[in-house]
Amino acid sequence: DLRGSTASVQGFGKVGAEAAQLLDEMGCKVIAVSDSKGGIFNGKGIDVSNLLKHKRESGSVIGFRNADAISSIGVLEIPCDILIPAALENQIWEGNADKIRAKIIAEAANGPTTPKADEILDERSIFVIPDILANAGGVIVSYFEWVQNIQEYFWPEKRISSELNRILSDSFRKVLEMSKKEKISMKMAAYCLGVDRVVQATKDRGIYP
Repeated sequence: DLRGSTASVQGFGKVGAEAAQLLDEMGCKVIAVSDSKGGIFNGKGIDVSNLLKHKRESGSVIGFRNADAISSIGVLEIPCDILIPAALENQIWEGNADKIRAKIIAEAANGPTTPKADEILDERSIFVIPDILANAGGVIVSYFEWVQNIQEYFWPEKRISSELNRILSDSFRKVLEMSKKEKISMKMAAYCLGVDRVVQATKDRGIYP
């Protein structure tokens, strides 16, 4: 239940804008957003629907009414419950990892956190949902498309959403269980599970007897 929580989103393209909209619909207050030109902040909450309209008309989140201007990096350091880096890689690094004040980081971008920053965040007990888990939806649905093309049988959107939710929920649970069992970060747990699956698939298929 995300009602009453706060979120900051770095990057307001296809991924970041969709994430902000979904968070808003789930009752989470989006308080900071940025794009390549800069960021905006409103501690009382940003009207995401109107911001989407403003972005389409102006090409940027900059200049949105009832919001203060901040830097794109500043969006990462806003005190909030959920931080979503959905822009470029290496945005969270050893120089600013100790300034992150979010409780949860959901990596919507590819590689937004450097390895050294990962260590710092883990030491600070900030819960990180790693990129290979958080933004895997597109790859999974691409696989669904491949399956449908092979079968020449196309699924309704409801089935696609249901299958996607099942796979991601199950994957999150397994990564979390591995993280707790081995006392390692979520990112390391995701890597361990991924490597283990490749090894097991190789053995099962008998490619290297």
